[in-house]
Amino acid sequence: MFVSVVICSYNRAAYIGAALDSLYHQTASKDDFEVIVVDNNSSDGTDEVVKTWRAANPDGHFYYSTETKQGASFARNKGAALAKADWLCFMDDDAIATPDYIQNIIRHTQSHPTVLGFGGKIIPKYIPEEPRWMSYYVSSLVGNFDYAPVACPFENGKYPLESNMILKKSAFDLVGGFNEAIPGVVGTLRIGGEGKELFYKVIALGEKIYYDPSICVYHVVEVKKLTPEYMYRVASGIGRGERARTKAISQKAFLMKIAEYIIKLGAAVLLGFKYLFQLHPAKFWPIIQFRIDALKGLLNR
Repeated sequence: MFVSVVICSYNRAAYIGAALDSLYHQTASKDDFEVIVVDNNSSDGTDEVVKTWRAANPDGHFYYSTETKQGASFARNKGAALAKADWLCFMDDDAIATPDYIQNIIRHTQSHPTVLGFGGKIIPKYIPEEPRWMSYYVSSLVGNFDYAPVACPFENGKYPLESNMILKKSAFDLVGGFNEAIPGVVGTLRIGGEGKELFYKVIALGEKIYYDPSICVYHVVEVKKLTPEYMYRVASGIGRGERARTKAISQKAFLMKIAEYIIKLGAAVLLGFKYLFQLHPAKFWPIIQFRIDALKGLLNR
């Protein structure tokens, strides 16, 4: 067995079946990987969906577990502890892997034998369609991620996103896994950036993290759920995560992050006016609101 795919699931009964289907029908041999679903206190019947799916698809190595401590970091750490393979892959419960996903993970590790971590492309799958106000700069909030057209190292502090990231289990254990002080979603509160914090710890070891666009998933985005309240929760959660991460380093790091966020807010205003002048008025405010909300989270407002 080569890779353990860990899926942290919270109330995605409507989509977890499609995620599992995409992994069940891989071009790679089913003996090359295992899938561990960690149910993080779902109340929508996710457990029954997974059990029914498994009964209908008995081949391969697919397992179900639970984690009662709320938050993706707790659930992902639980899945990693159960994993048997040398490589850990973290995928979201509403993501759909391309058919050659596992095969391309294996290929990447073989062509980059010294690399400890990498991530891939994430393409939003809007239901029913992409909203008019969505722009490239806001789409990162719904998981859009396309770093480069070819495989290459991440530069300038960039890193994989949580819904499509792969890490050698020995490196994961060495850095202590996900920081549970940055748990992700807990009820209506989000403290995000757990993936960033994890990979920054690996980078601090002197390691390069790679990007490979052939390792690709589609991420379901229900447009009706993209309310101002939801977008605030995600954007402010990024700020809260950065608050926790930088304060753990030093007060100076935290103050530098505030300065960075203020600069980014100014840049967002300029980009907003650019969209306005290009006759895309619907894109004007969301890009500015994103940066306002992220700054509010950073300042714990």
